[in-house]
Amino acid sequence: MPDPTDPILLLHGQPGNARDWAAVREAIGTRAVTIAFDRPGWDGRSAPTDLAGNAQAALAVLDAWGAARATVVGHSLGGAIAAWMAAEHPDRVRSLVLAAPSANAASLNRVDRLLARPVVGPALGATVLAGLGVALTAPVLRERIGAGLGLGGPYLKVSGHALIDPRAWHAFAVEQRALIDELPSLEQRVQQISAPTTIVVGTADRIVPPVSALLLAARITGAEVVEIEGASHLLPQQHADRLAAIVVEAARTLD
Repeated sequence: MPDPTDPILLLHGQPGNARDWAAVREAIGTRAVTIAFDRPGWDGRSAPTDLAGNAQAALAVLDAWGAARATVVGHSLGGAIAAWMAAEHPDRVRSLVLAAPSANAASLNRVDRLLARPVVGPALGATVLAGLGVALTAPVLRERIGAGLGLGGPYLKVSGHALIDPRAWHAFAVEQRALIDELPSLEQRVQQISAPTTIVVGTADRIVPPVSALLLAARITGAEVVEIEGASHLLPQQHADRLAAIVVEAARTLD
């Protein structure tokens, strides 16, 4: 039986929530205990926070499970949080999987920087998220988007309702600013990571450039890069089986 005190902790990106990991958790099945939670700002209760605050929230979840350590998996901005945890709390991270991680300056682009600007950034982010949310709540548009992305209607419908919530707009703005402000510091901290690390990247990712994964891996001793040919940024949703296999293998690294 899987050991609940040595679980796999899954950290979603932005915008996002624990449901983003549903397909990965299903693919992992009974091979391991998996934990996914809505991070601060995305749970409808707590305020959004920076990388350190998110790391503390993740540690609190592990504490609630009675888990001294975990295999920590982060997608996109969740990858930055996972890397922060591994650098600052090495005793709590058994192994590390970073999926399409926004964890270094090379992962950012001009749009990221625009979205982080005062006033215009939050306004633009809210407009984009609200527009996407409205589209996903409209059955015809949701069906077309789902067909193009290969994602199910129920998942997209729930995601759409989440995106039209002003709290999501605020969380996105706070985290976007955190990325710009804190990634230079994180980029230096990742050199402290001692946990076995796997970085997974889609070769067709237009959100986080694949080259940024190579640059990140070069700063982490022994880090392995796994490329998924033709994959976009949505690795947990679109390549759940492959990502699950990588995560389970990482969790077994030290068995």
